[in-house]
Amino acid sequence: MSDVRSSVMGGSYDRPADTSARIQFRRALTLMAMTLVMPGSAQLVMGNKRIGRVCLRVWLGFLAFGAIVLFLALFSRDTLLSFTLDSSGPLTLGRWVLMAGALAWVALMVDAWRLGRPLEMARNHRLAMTGLNSVLCFVTAGTMFFAAHLVDTANSSIGTVFASGTTSEPDAGRYNILLLGGDSGPDRSGVRPDSLTVASIDKDSGRTILIGLPRNLEDVPFPAGSVMDKEFPNGFDCDGCYLNAVNTWANDNAAKFGTKNPGMKATMGAVEEITGLKLNYYAMVNMHGFSKLIDAVGGVQMNVRERTAIGGIGSPIRGYIEAGEQKLTGDQALWYSRSRVQNSDFSRMGRQKCVMNAMLQQLSPKKVLLNVEKIADSSKALLTTSIPRQDLDVFAALALKAKTQKVSTVSLVPPVIYTGNPDYPKVRRMVDKAVAKAEGRAKPKAGISTAKLKMPKAGDKAKDPTKANQSSDLGASC
Repeated sequence: MSDVRSSVMGGSYDRPADTSARIQFRRALTLMAMTLVMPGSAQLVMGNKRIGRVCLRVWLGFLAFGAIVLFLALFSRDTLLSFTLDSSGPLTLGRWVLMAGALAWVALMVDAWRLGRPLEMARNHRLAMTGLNSVLCFVTAGTMFFAAHLVDTANSSIGTVFASGTTSEPDAGRYNILLLGGDSGPDRSGVRPDSLTVASIDKDSGRTILIGLPRNLEDVPFPAGSVMDKEFPNGFDCDGCYLNAVNTWANDNAAKFGTKNPGMKATMGAVEEITGLKLNYYAMVNMHGFSKLIDAVGGVQMNVRERTAIGGIGSPIRGYIEAGEQKLTGDQALWYSRSRVQNSDFSRMGRQKCVMNAMLQQLSPKKVLLNVEKIADSSKALLTTSIPRQDLDVFAALALKAKTQKVSTVSLVPPVIYTGNPDYPKVRRMVDKAVAKAEGRAKPKAGISTAKLKMPKAGDKAKDPTKANQSSDLGASC
């Protein structure tokens, strides 16, 4: 009879000590699992019940907070972005909460190990339990400390890049941002923006118009009464004085302005006179930092429209980006955006806008979160901007809305606009027509002021631009 009972029960009645050890080991594992899933539950069952109740309440509070965040992410992104980005407070608090939570969780895991009475266990069970507890402590604490580090990195990067304290209200329902791309080098004086684009964004819908301005626009006008207007009453008409040289000229003559960053102020004034739009902010993109950003998010998928040289600006050509659908690395995207060795400035403008559109469509919140540290590191070398932190939530929300909208484009290129003798009144009419179309207005605004703007000379001709410059629908042309 005893043999049958021993056979059926697996020998448990023959070795009661082994059965007790297995039960004790399972109980110890259960306590650790409870602490992993619901911190404080092990203490509530077998330890200090007061500590267990406090920890459970804190944990349930975290779960409730997480549910609120999830709800806002799904149904009210603007509120969530405003809460997290408007100031450094929430992110700073979140960092300290994560660090404190990591320490508390480790303490609870160690206490759960103690409640399992490891010293009373068999040696192999004690070693297994101790090893598992150590792994769980390392994983939970390591994850939370790493999350705290990412939050701190993002907070620091945002504070460094978006350091301006001056906010600007939308003009006629639109935010107008001057986007500049440039870099310094031994062959040039200061930073000369070789790419100038105005992004005009509807404050409600996010519908965006990209207005590309050639770097070599001549006779650039300036606001009446400004320092540049007094120096150049007939426009920027000195030898070799193009739009992209305004920044350098003003910075070289900073004493005449008596203001901080005169180059950018003068450039923004010129762009406002050219387009008729009131600019809210600027963002200067360093081209080498742009390359790092592309690499940080794993490249950008592009439909390359034309074979484009890599290098050739102050250095030998070292390769080509072939036409066709492909994923570009940071270096390739940089040269696709800036190369003009075997193409034209106007071709380059079209390619730049296609890269902007691709980044807008492909930079998802998930991709940003997964690469936040790399993005933060590249951003410090990438961007100089007057956008303040207080408005960062606004533009983050608009960027999400813009992904669902068609991006329109206006290009001031031949044969419509001849850069050597621009028809600036026509430029303003083109911009206003594009804005009217984007806003669903039947007609552009009447009475566009062109009193100070030069009319072009007759007979000027130039080459056709690329397809991306010819089309008003950027998505279709890229």
